[in-house]
Amino acid sequence: MGYALLKDSRISPDEYLAGEQIADEKYEYIDGEVYAMAGAADRHVKVSGNTYAMIKTHLRGSGCSTYIADMKVRIGEDEAFFYPDVMVTCDPADQLPEQDYTKNAPKLIIEVLSPSTESRDRGSKFMHYRQLASLQEYVLIDPTHYYVEVFRRQNADEWLLRTCQGQDTSLILQSIGLTLSLLDLYEDVRFDVPPSA
Repeated sequence: MGYALLKDSRISPDEYLAGEQIADEKYEYIDGEVYAMAGAADRHVKVSGNTYAMIKTHLRGSGCSTYIADMKVRIGEDEAFFYPDVMVTCDPADQLPEQDYTKNAPKLIIEVLSPSTESRDRGSKFMHYRQLASLQEYVLIDPTHYYVEVFRRQNADEWLLRTCQGQDTSLILQSIGLTLSLLDLYEDVRFDVPPSA
């Protein structure tokens, strides 16, 4: 999904959260600035949906919750709010009624890349996500070919990168004890369609 910074968009976290509950569109929030989110391409939606479905099925009955695209994660003391493509939280506090619109302690965040968001997903967004003490894995999925990057937390300041490439490869998500086939992850995705900006 793409982003556009709104003009004169500096607002407080409370204003942002109140507006999000009645907004027709989704917006992300970083240090007082609000960014409108654009729609996603077919392959982006399919990869996100496939990922969500397999994780949701795996975690059924575990006490963990899986979210896709429409649930916000809060970073720090209202420093930033993002809508990850897929997110898993197992923290009981994230299930409380007051956390109905935001989650604070995901253990797994997955972003599906697009031309307009790749640099942000790899850079500033990952920088914010690393502040989450609960986060164990950050996954970037390229929807244009069989390629996935997994950043796995080693300690507070160190992340290990593992890559998965090719349809016969498996993606291991240690944070939730799940191994996924890339062939299943990319089910129904057409690679012959050029990605749009």
